Amino acid sequence: MNLRGWGLVAIALSTATACENHDAVLGVSLEPPAGRVVTYSDDISPIFRTSCAVSGCHDSFTQESQQDLSRPFDPVVGAVGVPSIQAIGLNRIEPGSSSTSYLVLKLLGTQGLVGGFGDRMPLGSASLSKEQITLIRRWIDDGAQNN
Repeated sequence: MNLRGWGLVAIALSTATACENHDAVLGVSLEPPAGRVVTYSDDISPIFRTSCAVSGCHDSFTQESQQDLSRPFDPVVGAVGVPSIQAIGLNRIEPGSSSTSYLVLKLLGTQGLVGGFGDRMPLGSASLSKEQITLIRRWIDDGAQNN
């Protein structure tokens, strides 16, 4: 085989092995690079808008469980720093601590471990992807900023 033939074989092999990420969406990672801060406006708001703050759930009209994820920074019906009504002693979102944020436990379906109740969120829809939950956790661990 000539040099050109070996080059084509190398390209074919590199293309075949480059497509082994079964979690990728069209070959693009949803998670920003480790050094980039996850922001509410770019990363979290789109998840809340499409999966949580929808009609009949945690939108500004319905406010299921008295929670409005279209306005997560509202001190009464929002989520950041607001006490959970399902798990006494936990905040819905505890800035700096995704592991003690009730919202994360609801997304994982582990709310019963802390005395919470109800179903895994989002109710009636597919669970959030591992990447989406990781983004939410990073945002919370970085302080759940309104950025």
